[in-house]
Amino acid sequence: MKLKEDMNPLLLQVFRSVVWVYSVITFIPWYFLSGASNNLERANRIKARSVSGLPLGPYRATNSQDKLVAWMHPNVDTLDKMFKYAASRFPQRDCLGTREVLSEEDEIQPNGKVFKKVILGNYNWLSYEEAYEAAKCFGSGLAALGLKPQCKIAIFCETRAEWMLVAQACFMYNFQLVTLYSTLGPMAIAHGLNETEITHIITSKDLLQSRLKAIVCDVPRLQYIIVVDSKPTSWPNIPRGITVYSMDAVKEIGSKPENIAVNRSQPESSDIAVIMYTSGSTGIPKGVMVSHGNIIAGITGMAERIPNLNESDTYIGYLPLAHVLELSAELVCISHGCSIGYSSPQTLADQSTKIKKGSKGDTSVLKPTLMAAVPEIMDRIYKNVMTKVEEMSKLQRTLFALAYNYKMEQISKGYNTPLCDSLVFKRVRALLGGNTRVLLSGGAPLSAATQRFMNICLCCPVGQGYGLTETCGAGTISEMWDYSTGRVGAPLVCSEMKLKDWEEGGYYSTDKPNPRGEILIGGPNVTMGYYKNETKNCEDFYVDENGQRWFCTGDIGEIHTDGCLKIIDRKKDLVKLQAGEYVSLGKVEAVLKNCSLIDNICAYANSDQSYVISFVVPNHKQLMALAEQVQVRGTWEEMCNNSQMEKEVLRIITEAALSAKMERFEIPKKIRLSSEPWTPETGLVTDAFKLKRKELKSHYQEDIERMYGGK
Repeated sequence: MKLKEDMNPLLLQVFRSVVWVYSVITFIPWYFLSGASNNLERANRIKARSVSGLPLGPYRATNSQDKLVAWMHPNVDTLDKMFKYAASRFPQRDCLGTREVLSEEDEIQPNGKVFKKVILGNYNWLSYEEAYEAAKCFGSGLAALGLKPQCKIAIFCETRAEWMLVAQACFMYNFQLVTLYSTLGPMAIAHGLNETEITHIITSKDLLQSRLKAIVCDVPRLQYIIVVDSKPTSWPNIPRGITVYSMDAVKEIGSKPENIAVNRSQPESSDIAVIMYTSGSTGIPKGVMVSHGNIIAGITGMAERIPNLNESDTYIGYLPLAHVLELSAELVCISHGCSIGYSSPQTLADQSTKIKKGSKGDTSVLKPTLMAAVPEIMDRIYKNVMTKVEEMSKLQRTLFALAYNYKMEQISKGYNTPLCDSLVFKRVRALLGGNTRVLLSGGAPLSAATQRFMNICLCCPVGQGYGLTETCGAGTISEMWDYSTGRVGAPLVCSEMKLKDWEEGGYYSTDKPNPRGEILIGGPNVTMGYYKNETKNCEDFYVDENGQRWFCTGDIGEIHTDGCLKIIDRKKDLVKLQAGEYVSLGKVEAVLKNCSLIDNICAYANSDQSYVISFVVPNHKQLMALAEQVQVRGTWEEMCNNSQMEKEVLRIITEAALSAKMERFEIPKKIRLSSEPWTPETGLVTDAFKLKRKELKSHYQEDIERMYGGK
């Protein structure tokens, strides 16, 4: 999407002539020195082929046609062996880093709310050798507290260095780690803990006080709570029969000669490493059983797609480690000796909500080279930057648009723009520290506009990936020199892909110009199934005649001629309207989220109705500006409940939908504005910011009835 160049046509022509002369002079030496011809060739080459020669597949990457890859280092087929390999190869390199908290203070906002602000210092690091020893002592301590090999232990904690140390300890001692999102509701937490019969749980001081303490009585088998915070604290109101330890105390127990000397039971590749509970976007969270071999295969495939990954790279960890994307990304980094600095969405950048004005966010201090992000976070960066561009003077805005459009044209040809990067986009790139060379996107579809913005303004490729908890997050990742948008790349070297006809939706592998159908993923990264849920296992998993395990994703994709996948629909998101038209709710949301007035949107439709409705979280700044234009006054809540504002927003949404060439029946006919943002804490979205449609429907039930004429 090009930006508007608001400039006198004559001056614009002069500018373009200067750019043309500059390009002619610099092109030939740059072309040969930069290797641009190789990048173009790699971007346009065939990336995957059907091994059967049939359009339904299975499709494999061109470099794994004969055999799928299951591990990256010989004989390193379990996670404990992988960490030992990294610790012996990179003993003194920085492994896990945490910023020191210098001070905390309460800041009163104009609306009377109190926000906690922090000033943070530098990162304090554990080397690979120190991290390995800390994990070993902690695992030994857990064994001394009665935890047996292949028994389960839960972690309910924020993303931090201690989370990874706990995981590595469990991998070493063959304990099965049960992971739960820290934002799950009390019923979902209790369900996961009771289903897996948990006796030991690891948590933080904050989560113990705010979430866990209220449900410990509902978890009858619980005996030990281990708190990762180092500060010793007394724990009143903990029921009798439950013992609370600090993580340091458990490490101290484990380091005693009589405990550390006990031989540990090393895991097999087929042993369960993690039981990872899903975010519950479609109901009660399901526990996915993930073996050591599954994870090793998955991270092997992911690592192969990141060019020149090595120990000089630094990764910033801030997404939930209970999410397969973050856990896999961090394990990829550990397998290659990278440094991992920990952060949170509230402290990520200088402008983040918990960072005191004038002090530095985590990206500014860490300056990461690698980063994973969900589309929701990238959409926010995109909208914030574009809003600031709109506030620039006419000259600044035009120069930015010219540079943006010029770079868009160049990268579509596979070329770089070093002058634009250093003169125009340097400040935008500094939002993520200034050194980011690879940005991995996953968890949900990324819009073409946001992906292109990231390529241009952050000056780094975006590897858009597709995978699920059930496939260890591994499925496909686009190659770093492939600057096409809207696609998720070719299968990883650890996995293969098939298309299954879906008659109801009208998707067939024989479709032209590209085969389409439900995506099935097979390979050593496909997990062992759902814990204690044989019915779903029979529905979603199967083993073929060659012994290959497959997972039926429920997502609809099409395979392009170069072997890359594009996600085009989801079976559960397809609704048939009263007149027989099929509406993809996900497609409606993806298109309308590009509208600057919308921060988030959920499309909804009933099969006994003839039109689509939507719940919309409007952008605060844009809605207030619109209210001023139409002369509507009031508080934020009053604006969102104002019928005139609803009509104005609907008008703008309709215009955006028509310009995106949406069908008339796909465009929402009525909307409800929400004054409250949807965060994981509200229970309306998952930790990866995926919509929880069931919860959203319940939350807005009265509005649904009103918009469909029931009230």
